[in-house]
Amino acid sequence: MGRRGNGEGTITRRKDGRWEARYYVQTVNGAKRKVLYGKTRAEARDKLAKALSDRIDGIVYDDENLTVGEYLDGWLKGTVYGSVRRSTYDRDTYLVNNHIKPVLGRLRLKKLNSAHVQSFYRDRLDERLSGSTVHKMHDILRRGLMQAVKWHLVPRNVADAVKPPRPAPKEIRALSADETRRMLKAAVGNRLEALYVLAVHTGMRRGELLGLTWSDVDLKNASVSVRRTLTRTDNGKRVVLGEPKTKKSRRTIRLTPQAVETLRSHLERQLQDMEILGDRYQDQGLVFTTNTGTPINPLEPQTA
Repeated sequence: MGRRGNGEGTITRRKDGRWEARYYVQTVNGAKRKVLYGKTRAEARDKLAKALSDRIDGIVYDDENLTVGEYLDGWLKGTVYGSVRRSTYDRDTYLVNNHIKPVLGRLRLKKLNSAHVQSFYRDRLDERLSGSTVHKMHDILRRGLMQAVKWHLVPRNVADAVKPPRPAPKEIRALSADETRRMLKAAVGNRLEALYVLAVHTGMRRGELLGLTWSDVDLKNASVSVRRTLTRTDNGKRVVLGEPKTKKSRRTIRLTPQAVETLRSHLERQLQDMEILGDRYQDQGLVFTTNTGTPINPLEPQTA
């Protein structure tokens, strides 16, 4: 009998003449014993050495019967959560729960192959999902399986051998000069008039405008700094403030005289609302808010 230190495994001779190597791994359900066999002690020793070198530090999955759904759930909660924006995590979780798991979730992770994935994409397209949405699912599977390869749960990333549909380019039509003038004219006197003026004069995105705080605004020097953005979570039910996606998105923008004047008027009106509502006004320092000072959810109608 050969013994090793705690957790390093043991090698013993069986009654049938074969050699048996035992070791433990930490799984999501606690420690689990693994057994390897060899015709000779050297063969069992080599298999044990490889298993120990491949063993993942900390918590690992018991991958023998691990399904695609179980793996993706653990990967999302253990790896994706906290590493991406909350809106991205919520979107990925929604696509996994509502599209990927119902079709591929019961398959054993080790049995998943490229044909399964390709057929899944085809079925989603036949269900009239857009190429962009299916491409997002491909990105989720590719990233998830890439991590599974690193964790030695699967030998290769089967999503790499599948060609996903091309996301259709978004068609964006800018307002004409006449349409812009009519929009700004219609916004005069509206509680959010300054938002429309700022959008036209700065080109800021909706999330950047709704995430703007007065500390980001310098009326004296006629500039605004983009430091955060507002995004939707829980399928649009909630909104949260977060940092812009890229460093390039963090920028300072010069304001036109009209934008400065409109913001001054907007601030005066907001201060009046705060005085009238008193404790009912939930001041969070935002430039554009609901009637009570809370962040605006763009999916919900706003009063003028």
